[in-house]
Amino acid sequence: MGDSKSRTLPLNKRGLNFEMLMWIYTRLSALGMYLFMFIALVGALYMGARYQMSLSDLMRWLFMPNVAHVEQVPTIQDVDAWATLFWKLVASGMYLLATSHGVHGLVVIADDYIVKPLGRKIVRFLSIVMMVSMSLIGLYVIWIS
Repeated sequence: MGDSKSRTLPLNKRGLNFEMLMWIYTRLSALGMYLFMFIALVGALYMGARYQMSLSDLMRWLFMPNVAHVEQVPTIQDVDAWATLFWKLVASGMYLLATSHGVHGLVVIADDYIVKPLGRKIVRFLSIVMMVSMSLIGLYVIWIS
């Protein structure tokens, strides 16, 4: 027992591999989501103050800045300011970052429990299919509404 080897590599032998890049991506995508949420919050507070929106309406806009979220607000008659190209790009960026961040998290959790290489490949393939299909459906909803 006293002769057990360390399971960690020294820093000079680690290198930059796919797992390290995905770890970095996970951290940066979380920061990117915070940035998009801050942009949406500033926009929601600016436009919400103009239309006396409630806190729940502001929070819906914060997490998904889509014009469909403000169409049901009774105090807003004109939704043209909310349906601009800028807000569609913000919503698309937020949605794509959140989808890829979440699916990568699911793959990491699945890797902890699935030990067979074939099982991991199947889960990763299904995750990629799920992410691409969810992204296409979400982008369709954002750009058509």
